[in-house]
Amino acid sequence: MPPAILALDIGGANLKAAHSNGATLLEPFALWQNPTGLADALRALIDRVTHPEMLAVTMTGELCDCFLTKRIGVHAILDAVTAAAGQIPIRVWQTDGGLVDVAVARATPLRTAAANWLALAEYAGRFLGGATGLVVDVGSTTTDIIPYYRGRPQPAGRTDPERLGCGELVYTGARRTPLCALLGGDGAAELFATTLDVYLILGHLPEDAADRNTADGRPATCAAAAARLARMRCADLEIWTEAEVRQLAEDLHARQLALLRRASRQVAGRLSEPPCAVVLAGSGEFLARAAVRSEPVLASLPLTSLGEQLGPEISQAACAYALMVLAKERYDAIR
Repeated sequence: MPPAILALDIGGANLKAAHSNGATLLEPFALWQNPTGLADALRALIDRVTHPEMLAVTMTGELCDCFLTKRIGVHAILDAVTAAAGQIPIRVWQTDGGLVDVAVARATPLRTAAANWLALAEYAGRFLGGATGLVVDVGSTTTDIIPYYRGRPQPAGRTDPERLGCGELVYTGARRTPLCALLGGDGAAELFATTLDVYLILGHLPEDAADRNTADGRPATCAAAAARLARMRCADLEIWTEAEVRQLAEDLHARQLALLRRASRQVAGRLSEPPCAVVLAGSGEFLARAAVRSEPVLASLPLTSLGEQLGPEISQAACAYALMVLAKERYDAIR
């Protein structure tokens, strides 16, 4: 019988965990600001769940600019995991679909880097029922668009640079994307606001006055979001109306949807046969749904929501949950 397994997805802004007892956790952690605090943050996360007998680990945080190279980032994250784990055995997921020990993961850092999407790909395909289609996972920072041929992943890229180049990785998300990346020359080239503010104004994300993980450190409320949005056009709420703020939010939403539609069309166009199903996942599932429903190539296809199938908490930590399931299923081969 497999032991209690805790899967960890270590990103640059969030730590996500999924336990084989069904518990899932998402903790904000600004790795680029506090790389030396990662071990303590992971230790606290591990302590919050039933004592795991194995850790399964994947990461994207090695891209943070606190690390000079990805190799250095992978090694630093593995150091932190090892320190936090103590005597708990560790297996690390790689972009070839294998779970390896820490020594192998260190020796092959570029296979260890940015592998979480493949865990989701290996797991989520079962919701396609053998069909050709896409999985669209919109997170807080990035979007993964994973192509499937008759139920099996068929990625054109494996590394981040390859996946960016072929549209399977889109560096835009539902909370953390700076709005200057969407506005270009139509607005201020400053980190005045992020997509979180757009979706607070449009009602897709709930207000949380205790959340100050925003562009200006003020609360994640509609009032504060409106002030941040106005600054993107070098304005403020004394000279801009509520209608102008909402119009800007709708414009930014449309620009982000255009990015996702274009990438989805690009990825779908490489499939060996027309897609006939789409699976949605991530904390930005609402954005994935809107993009798919507004893209003519995909608009009429049946959608499966991991949020609806498994619950929103699991969908938000979809890569960690997928990795936990895979580690559990493969336990006899990896122990």
